[in-house]
Amino acid sequence: MKVVEISKIDDSVVLYFDTKQSRINAYSLASILVSIADAAKAANATLNPGHEIEIVVEALSEGSFKARISASYKSVKNIFSSQIVAGVIIGVISSYIYERTLSVDDEIKVEIHTDEVIIEKGEERLVVPRQVYDSARQVERDPKFVQAIDRTFEAIQRDPEIQGFGIIEDERMERPQFILPREAIMLATNEVVELDGKREIFEIVELQILRAILERGRKKWQFMWRGVKISAPITSKSFYDDFFSHSITIAPGDSLEVKLVIKQERDYDNGVYVNKSYEIVEVYKHNPRLRQASLG
Repeated sequence: MKVVEISKIDDSVVLYFDTKQSRINAYSLASILVSIADAAKAANATLNPGHEIEIVVEALSEGSFKARISASYKSVKNIFSSQIVAGVIIGVISSYIYERTLSVDDEIKVEIHTDEVIIEKGEERLVVPRQVYDSARQVERDPKFVQAIDRTFEAIQRDPEIQGFGIIEDERMERPQFILPREAIMLATNEVVELDGKREIFEIVELQILRAILERGRKKWQFMWRGVKISAPITSKSFYDDFFSHSITIAPGDSLEVKLVIKQERDYDNGVYVNKSYEIVEVYKHNPRLRQASLG
């Protein structure tokens, strides 16, 4: 039995990337670390409001590729109790990543006890302290936390060199007890809701803007996605708030990192689902198109 024990995690943990060579794309690593830091801040806002948490990269080591991150509080009156919370937050992020990835399989078993929760899939077992498990149930209600984990998975998905991901709870170990395979992470990235021959697929994607609608409502923007032109409204209130406050400026050729809802209907004659419409429910990042500076 391969076991990961979240109780061994305090305020730091080693992230393990399963790669063929002991290196990782700098953009992938940066995206993952920033997303995990965002998840920690969102979790902290729920579990320890009023205090600011900081996530730092303490060391890099060989593995396939490993990065050690730590959580700390900058300035609080009771540092001891807050560092305990920092350990809970790192534990929440670690357990949530494992839980969500393992839960794509119907064969998962969950046993809830007074002091701990045991999650099993085949020969793999995740043991989570009850406090951490209950805290994760609180934190997962915050869209900012879930979105940050979505971006972590999406960054892994975008880098074909990352074949798996794991968390080393005991820093004396070279590898995690079990590594989450790339395929499972990709499945965990895309949420699917299905009902009566219709389904909605939620994906984190990057869309290139072809035509923008600079007013609130359900009028459809035009985008290029995977070589195909699509039309979709943006229903994220915060995106328009940022736009009308001039925090962002949109131009054709720019791109947006978004949560896209793909609405499908089943074609019963052919037994397949067909895309019918699209909707953007969250906008995570605006990427201006690279423009060549003029000389002179």
